[in-house]
Amino acid sequence: MRTIRALSAALLTLGLAAAPAAADASPSPSQDSSAAPTRAGTSFRTATEFEQGQRATASGSTGDYLYWSFPADTGQRPTVRATVKLPDTHAAQTWQIDVYDGLRRRQACQYGAQTRTAAADTPSVELACVLRTVRAWSEPWANDPLPGTYYIRLTATGVPASDLGLPVGTEVRADSKDIGGAAAVDGSLSEPLVPGIATKPEDEQENAAVLAGLEPEDGWASGWWSDRWVWTAVGGVLAALAGVGGYALTRGAGRPVRVPPSA
Repeated sequence: MRTIRALSAALLTLGLAAAPAAADASPSPSQDSSAAPTRAGTSFRTATEFEQGQRATASGSTGDYLYWSFPADTGQRPTVRATVKLPDTHAAQTWQIDVYDGLRRRQACQYGAQTRTAAADTPSVELACVLRTVRAWSEPWANDPLPGTYYIRLTATGVPASDLGLPVGTEVRADSKDIGGAAAVDGSLSEPLVPGIATKPEDEQENAAVLAGLEPEDGWASGWWSDRWVWTAVGGVLAALAGVGGYALTRGAGRPVRVPPSA
């Protein structure tokens, strides 16, 4: 019994130590601000790419549609933030940030100020959108976020005619939290939802140039390993040890001693 208790304690400690290690295995977002873009696209096709962790900036005019794109992989929960610096003098304006997946489906925000109205002469307005966790696979009819390219669209939705064309400065940033095994599903996409990934036959895709050049540091679908595997293995071993311990406690000391009948 001492051996069983010792093995159980050791395996439990191993599981607790391995789970955070597995969760931390995902690459940290790039913090290199020197390569951050300083412009924005005007459509999905011309969206400016940037890595998670970078701050992308751009100058524009009130009334323009500004587009950026970034990669998000399985198990990540992206958070998109935007700051709009308004001119010194302006009327009340309503700004909105929308996020679309690789199929250009608008993704709903779990929480965050996706739309905000800036009062007259307010110097800036800040927006945020926290998406759902990116899934490795989903039913065709579902609208779940899937791994691939994500598009950000920033625009003013309520602007008086007198403010159209006024110069504004914008700043966007995307970060992700690694959810780990809690979001793991059975199944995966054959390819990430990246523009141009299916423009050539499958046997030529490795050498084919795609429209989107950004991907996670160690490749797509890098999050196949999660703490779900660790806890499953540790749980199975502990269950086996519990069975052995229960048997040792209940089997007794062997066959009962037979007392000869008295003469």
